[in-house]
Amino acid sequence: MSTHLRVGLSTCPNDTYAFAGLLSGAVQPEGLELDFELADVQALNEGLAAGRFDVVKASFAAALEHARDWVVLPVGAALGFGVGPLVVGAGRPLPERPRVLCPGRDTTATLLWQLYGDPAAQVEQVVFSAILPAVARGAADLGVCIHEGRFTYAAHGLQLVLDLGERWERDTGAPLPLGGILARARLGRDVRAAFTRALAASIAHADAHPELALEVMRRHAREQEDAALWQHVELYVNAETRALSPLGRRALTALCERARASGRRALTSAELRVDPS
Repeated sequence: MSTHLRVGLSTCPNDTYAFAGLLSGAVQPEGLELDFELADVQALNEGLAAGRFDVVKASFAAALEHARDWVVLPVGAALGFGVGPLVVGAGRPLPERPRVLCPGRDTTATLLWQLYGDPAAQVEQVVFSAILPAVARGAADLGVCIHEGRFTYAAHGLQLVLDLGERWERDTGAPLPLGGILARARLGRDVRAAFTRALAASIAHADAHPELALEVMRRHAREQEDAALWQHVELYVNAETRALSPLGRRALTALCERARASGRRALTSAELRVDPS
């Protein structure tokens, strides 16, 4: 008898690439029945908090708030050097209290802004895809862009103001942990291990069959240019995605430590646990 799991993942190319084998049916998980929901990263973070999923790709900042009941799986992470959110603007002079758009309260991008951004700024949370157009038309002074926005902000006439990932790297010496695959601790080790094997097989299938992975990515991506999709995959799908390393695990510890300085009370005692499966 198979175990049914509700699985949440984002529409971003790195996630649809990693899950392409499973989404297409080319990879069949052993002993599992998977029901997928694809959504914006903040919607996934909110689904995590609401208990809507059994396994979910979520921001590590959101994971910190629910670390007691969830574990980080050792595959599927978005974690590395040079992958951080970018603060962009239109080149206009900034007011004393600039209006800054962030992609969701629970995103790691917002946590990084809280750590390294202007404390006088007026922060507003919006869906990530609305940030660049809003800054470009003058509806906000700055935007914290993630995902495809890292590659397309110049096309909106915007300029780089601050690389939050580079600031993190200088501060910690560690790669930046953006998000990962979380599983309910109560699922049990065998079920979590079965899902980990299935996702690892899906990533391997995408590596071996990039044309199929591209079809899946195109189906869900906001940015339809193939070059931009592959640029996204090349940056965010790396060795840490395939198997979380000791360095990657140390990055999670660094995030826990820095989160305690962010002022968000829910993060003051959280510790992320990596599943041993």
